[in-house]
Amino acid sequence: QVQLVESGGGLVQTGGSLRLSCAASGRTISSYPMAWFRQAPGKEREFVAAISWSGVGTFPADSVKGRFTISRDNAKNTVYLRMNSLKPEDTAVYYCALGLSRQWPMVLRSQYDYWGQGTQVTVSS
Repeated sequence: QVQLVESGGGLVQTGGSLRLSCAASGRTISSYPMAWFRQAPGKEREFVAAISWSGVGTFPADSVKGRFTISRDNAKNTVYLRMNSLKPEDTAVYYCALGLSRQWPMVLRSQYDYWGQGTQVTVSS
């Protein structure tokens, strides 16, 4: 069993930055791809970015490319999402996810097996 706990969300102005963290326990994450998704009120949960098990490969969604960076520290069993140049449309609950498959890249919600509880990010205009 894997537990994922996100942190780092909050309220920020347009153009600001945040760094989200996702700490894992119960299993070493170094063998698995991980990702961030987000869900805005009234919308489906959408893919944000994925990172390969080694951290060498990253795959951001077009909507965040050039602004968001996913990274991981396997020694700390933690994945990060650095968010720059934030926009009001980035407002959402952000979730991290772990996939047990070795497929790459994985962008579908159904491809991930474990999820955190989410952290709220609100970008004011």
